[in-house]
Amino acid sequence: MADRKETITETIATRVLPPTKENIEAAGAVIRRGGLVAFPTETVFGLGADALNAAAVKKVYEAKGRPSDNPMIVHIAAAPELAALTDQHDGMLEQITRAFWPGPLTVVVRKRSVVPATTTGGLDTVAVRNPESTIARELIRASGTPIAAPSANISGRPSPTKTEHVIHDLQGKIDVILSGPDCRVGIESTVLDMSEGHPVILRPGIITPEEIGAVCGQTAELDPTLRQRPTEEERRDPAQFHPKAPGMKYKHYAPQAEMVIFEGSPSAVRRRIEEAKAAQEQAGKKVGVILFGEHDFARAAHDLFADLRRQDEEGVDLILAGALSDQNSVGFAVMNRMLKSAGYHVIKV
Repeated sequence: MADRKETITETIATRVLPPTKENIEAAGAVIRRGGLVAFPTETVFGLGADALNAAAVKKVYEAKGRPSDNPMIVHIAAAPELAALTDQHDGMLEQITRAFWPGPLTVVVRKRSVVPATTTGGLDTVAVRNPESTIARELIRASGTPIAAPSANISGRPSPTKTEHVIHDLQGKIDVILSGPDCRVGIESTVLDMSEGHPVILRPGIITPEEIGAVCGQTAELDPTLRQRPTEEERRDPAQFHPKAPGMKYKHYAPQAEMVIFEGSPSAVRRRIEEAKAAQEQAGKKVGVILFGEHDFARAAHDLFADLRRQDEEGVDLILAGALSDQNSVGFAVMNRMLKSAGYHVIKV
């Protein structure tokens, strides 16, 4: 395994290709052969492998440095392909997929045995999405198989929303990068657990509980762990923080710089950020600021990861960020990422 990991991380000649029909067909052939292809979606760029090939999926974990108990999302080209992955078929699931697919919604359903445990992180459920992106759906069709694809970044780093982000993280570690436009949404899909027959949101996204409830006539509950924050002791020692939901026990989306979030009224937050910036710059630090408008939730979702990566490119030592209102569902989704980016380092003002 050590030799395989060395090959993936050091010797692969990555091809960066525009998403022409010929290049998508070629990328599909790479997937069929068990290789890795990064590709754009409407949410973030994904790093894809044949979801039904355990050895290929294992390469994704290795290329990303991703914990192997963190489940992957399986991407399909059209809603009817869900039937190959699960025996779960009910009216509510059909209502939800009809309303939101193709689009930035992932459903968690009970898996069929054809889906390897490697793809699901050992769980007996599988997360499935039918992306809106035409490039993504064409790649899946060209591959002739569902594609398992987490975000196309080094694990723990901000998710990639531009081609250059993927090149920065994965050049030389994967076979192909399909270039594409900047991602429309900017944060990962809403993850909706339907495996028990009622809708529970495991990861918030641009599709909100209110929108889901309006379609299925039943409130989409938030998993309680989504409002769980570590104690100060747990924040200092992340090994002590044990949320129940898969994939939530790792620090995600982290910039290279230290990051602090100021939480309070917009005027108080802005004032404290200005004061802290002046003090830190006087102490010789290069300081970056991320501060969105009070109701600018969709723009915050679109820009957050790109802003974090821009701060890294500018070599800042410290990022000061203003919290968004988590009373708005999209604001809550952005804060879910922002809190993890900062390692839950929050100062209330």
